[in-house]
Amino acid sequence: MVILVTILQLICALLLVAVVLFQSGKSKGLSGTIGGIADSYMAKSKARSVDAKLAKSTKWIGAVFVVLTLALNCMLAAGL
Repeated sequence: MVILVTILQLICALLLVAVVLFQSGKSKGLSGTIGGIADSYMAKSKARSVDAKLAKSTKWIGAVFVVLTLALNCMLAAGL
């Protein structure tokens, strides 16, 4: 049982890293500050669809990772 939870936790950690790396940065950098940022309709629409889904999946995968970590810790403390 401990091996199964450990494997699930490893898969969850790899998914979490991948989802975080796929997200776009929130700041536009120095060029956006100096030149100004003009958001177009397409940029706003894309941010709502893809980035929102990635942010939501990051929260869910992170929550599953925390639960698996607590479960694994409890199993190891109980000596299973």
